Amino acid sequence: MQDGDRPQKRWVRVGIPLVRFDLQSAIVMGMATVSSLAVAWVLSHQSPRAAEAATPVQPMAQSVIVPVTGQPAQIAKSADGHFWAEADIDGRAIRVLVDTGASVVALTRDDALRLGLRLTPADFNRTVETASGPAKAAAIQLDHVAVAGARVERVQALVVEKGLPHSLLGMSYLGRLSAFEARPTGLTLRP
Repeated sequence: MQDGDRPQKRWVRVGIPLVRFDLQSAIVMGMATVSSLAVAWVLSHQSPRAAEAATPVQPMAQSVIVPVTGQPAQIAKSADGHFWAEADIDGRAIRVLVDTGASVVALTRDDALRLGLRLTPADFNRTVETASGPAKAAAIQLDHVAVAGARVERVQALVVEKGLPHSLLGMSYLGRLSAFEARPTGLTLRP
């Protein structure tokens, strides 16, 4: 075959619109979605005994929306790169890590005891995935969670029996705010 016998290749330019794809945001949103679905499943299978033992407030009806109150809260980024906050949970100060990847507020067993929650081994009837692997958890409802004035009433939460190094401020609180915004130096929570 001669060079002149080869078929000519033609290049056709196809207009492809430019789309900005932020991999980190896509991963965070994917993890938040998966976590939310997992917690929704856990909470839908919550035993009445665990809810009654952990909270004096009966679970709210699905049609009741409790308003979020207060002022915007500012949380400075810590030297470790995380957002740590002092949360008022049912009238007690609890140090929490703001975690958009956690679908609910997750409390350590020690923090649950500080809140006066006396859970029995039978209450830990849920299995959740943590960074350390599977762990047993008890589903509860908190009367309120407030961070620097941004207050949410009747917050679904889990108490993790073992393996959670610190309590997490998850999407059962954050998702009820009108907005939360991360900047390089801090985080703003808007009721």
